[in-house]
Amino acid sequence: MKAVILAAGYATRLYPLTHDAPKHLLEVGGRPILDRLLDHLPLAELDTVYVVTNAKFADRFREWAAGFDAARVEVIDDGTTSEDDKLGAIGDLALAIEQKGIDDDLLIAAGDSLFTERLDGIAHVGRERDAFTVSVYDVGDLDAIRRLSSLGVDAEGRVVSFEEKPESPTSTLAGIALYYYPRSYLPLVAEYLADGNNPDQPGRLVEWLYTRVPVYAWRVPGRWIDVGTPDALVEAEQALA
Repeated sequence: MKAVILAAGYATRLYPLTHDAPKHLLEVGGRPILDRLLDHLPLAELDTVYVVTNAKFADRFREWAAGFDAARVEVIDDGTTSEDDKLGAIGDLALAIEQKGIDDDLLIAAGDSLFTERLDGIAHVGRERDAFTVSVYDVGDLDAIRRLSSLGVDAEGRVVSFEEKPESPTSTLAGIALYYYPRSYLPLVAEYLADGNNPDQPGRLVEWLYTRVPVYAWRVPGRWIDVGTPDALVEAEQALA
């Protein structure tokens, strides 16, 4: 099993903090966000961790990777320099699969997510089902779900509905950017893009997938914080205090 960490965004909502630094390496509780994310992944089961970033911050990530020895980390530069030419999260995932010739089970995570509990369970569920698995988290607020992905699951845990950024949500269960792909599913990423679909917003891919192949949900234990705004950064500091 390998992992791809998506960290090529420019985090304009966090300016000026992220004008010259990637948000994934901002410190929360005295440690980089990316360190804290990797702490909760099943590193012992991962052959390689690929971190996909952009040309603007690639050197910063290489410096970080040189000091991170808990797993073999490789930095992939997607060649973009701004919001105007970015590949998007799904485009970056496809780049990593193609450039590195990935043909293994794959764990995918957004590099700006913070968790308070370990995340080994998603790989266990994905392997048991031999199916794509999406992490879910109950945000407990219908207004908040409008900015996320709303989904429904059946008694077996299979995803039966999925809507990215719903206008009129009826559930507070959110799909978040932490996924398990069996190796047999990897070609579907290129197929999705070849069909002309949105290369950004990773939930769009799940929305496309669940009507074609079995997709299962795994509930994240503890808390999840998407560090995308100044308020979320403060929330993360308080959660880890």
